[in-house]
Amino acid sequence: MTSAVQNTPDQPADAGTRAPLVFGGVPEAEGFARVPITARDRVHFRVDRDLPLAGFRADLPDGVTVSHDEGEGLYRVDGPCGQGQVLADWIRAWCAGRDCTTVGLRAEAGVRRRAPRDLPPAFLEDLCRHYQPLSLKRLQRNMSTIRLHLPDPDDLGQQVAEWILKAVGQYDETKGVPFGAFLATQLSKWVHDLGRNAHGRTAADTENRQQKAIAAFQAENQRRPTERELAAYMGQSVATLRRNSQTVATLNGLRNLQSLDGGPDATEVLLPDSHEAPDQIMDEADQTLLSHALTAACAPDPTAARGQRAAQPNVLGWATWYLTTWGGHTKTQVSADLGTSVRNMNVHADRVERVLKDRLAELSE
Repeated sequence: MTSAVQNTPDQPADAGTRAPLVFGGVPEAEGFARVPITARDRVHFRVDRDLPLAGFRADLPDGVTVSHDEGEGLYRVDGPCGQGQVLADWIRAWCAGRDCTTVGLRAEAGVRRRAPRDLPPAFLEDLCRHYQPLSLKRLQRNMSTIRLHLPDPDDLGQQVAEWILKAVGQYDETKGVPFGAFLATQLSKWVHDLGRNAHGRTAADTENRQQKAIAAFQAENQRRPTERELAAYMGQSVATLRRNSQTVATLNGLRNLQSLDGGPDATEVLLPDSHEAPDQIMDEADQTLLSHALTAACAPDPTAARGQRAAQPNVLGWATWYLTTWGGHTKTQVSADLGTSVRNMNVHADRVERVLKDRLAELSE
């Protein structure tokens, strides 16, 4: 079934009037009105290992649903209004009973959402088919950013479909904003979130601010800024700019990493100079070996399925290990600098440790 742009029988279109969109035989506005957005209490959380989702769903109380965003590793549990904190306590206890540790668990009251699956199937199918090419056209301006995270066109098509469904779930038809306009606004935000989800909110935001400042300076002066000019333009000291630039450089190195084993597509990753490590910790050869192993432990796993955490560079784990081992920082200091919790750092650092042990054993043979 194909989507169609049709006129309502009693309202013929004229040259200045856009005919209403009709999906699956149902006008767009009517389709959303049939399944109005409603308020629910929601609990957001992540876990330190894969959650047995089928068993979790089976044990949930009546009237409670769960969704899982594989790209973010985020679980969302929705229940009746007023039950958010009760649900949070139940989830924490359920996970603890199965040796799972929740990370960043929080309850949110009155979240307004709809379930896309509740819409008429033909309506939803046609709506997605109509908006997917329009969304891809809208994203052309962001394609350089998107390709860093979704180089495969098939993956991009799947991601856009997921974004359309996400927008359907969030769209509030009572606000008077057309769905197409709402979707376009959300797409711009979600493209930026690709970097945030993959590499950490602080690092991604730092890179975004720097790139915007450079582009604005170039537009005004028709040349790239010097280091001092960029620092002044951003209202920072040169020292702060240099520190942030190192963060961005490390982020880009890990982002583009494909292989650390010398394959034909291997990308060189520039680690901080080895002389930054105190001499008494290890000699230069051991330092090189461990640096290689650490970065390999944080690199994407090429065998991991798309959307799994292992398929993304573990930037926070890398930063935690490097800054606490060689940078002389405590986890509390790193937590404050990166804007994340010590618990979240520990989760990512534990992932590094598990891979690092195997990696060091291989490299020392």
